[in-house]
Amino acid sequence: MAASDVITPYADLNEVLTELLGYWRRILGENLAGAYVQGSFALGAGDLHSDCDWLVTTNEALTEPQIAQLRELHDEIPTREGRWWQDLEGSYGPVEEVASVDHLGGKWLFNDHGHRTLEWDDHCNRAYTRWILREHGITLAGPTPRSFMSTVPADLLRREAAASLPTLVDDLSTWVDIDALAWGQRYAVVTTCRVLYTLKTAEVASKSGALEWALRTLDPSWRPLLGQVRDERGLGWDPSHPPRPGEADAARGFVADALTWAAQTGVL
Repeated sequence: MAASDVITPYADLNEVLTELLGYWRRILGENLAGAYVQGSFALGAGDLHSDCDWLVTTNEALTEPQIAQLRELHDEIPTREGRWWQDLEGSYGPVEEVASVDHLGGKWLFNDHGHRTLEWDDHCNRAYTRWILREHGITLAGPTPRSFMSTVPADLLRREAAASLPTLVDDLSTWVDIDALAWGQRYAVVTTCRVLYTLKTAEVASKSGALEWALRTLDPSWRPLLGQVRDERGLGWDPSHPPRPGEADAARGFVADALTWAAQTGVL
């Protein structure tokens, strides 16, 4: 695979993915079943504020020598110069488990973006990540996801989304303070829009796509907030940028109203 074969808008990201695939082939050898881009780039909405989400499938369980080499690789990757080396995120999953929703929630070896560690986590083994991979995943190596993955049932997607909405603000507070960080306020609103979109459609939208859908669909009284979040997404993560007065409370109010909307429309 050449860098030009990777379908992203950014040549430097394509080069990073090509180099990554070379490492995976060298470390995993015949155990490499496939390699894929999922997440926002698979949905056609990746930009300079996005992580690049990937998934590698293996024919068998990773061996201890392979795990050791992968840990060494991911320990080194975020130290490199260049934007995308710090914004990669993904997991290594056995292809047999990736193929069937019967294995939803199983823990795979996961690398969080910007981190130098690999942890066992179900981060990439959720209904929504599987849906993106099967329906829109970009194949770097191996068979296309649709050729071996089972369909993610609509009720599974809706149940997962429904379960996340009532605790969304509390869950978010465990790792970001939306009163202190404008990015956190925007993230709360965007995530709520994505949850509502899945509840309504049994599909997964990108962040920008979910915001535009919410602007068209939800109560017009929320358009100023939704417009603010859409227009300021390009500001990215800035730990010195707090929300303006009232914006964090508006985000909480939006989440509460989303719960009511979901219940009234019969999708929750």
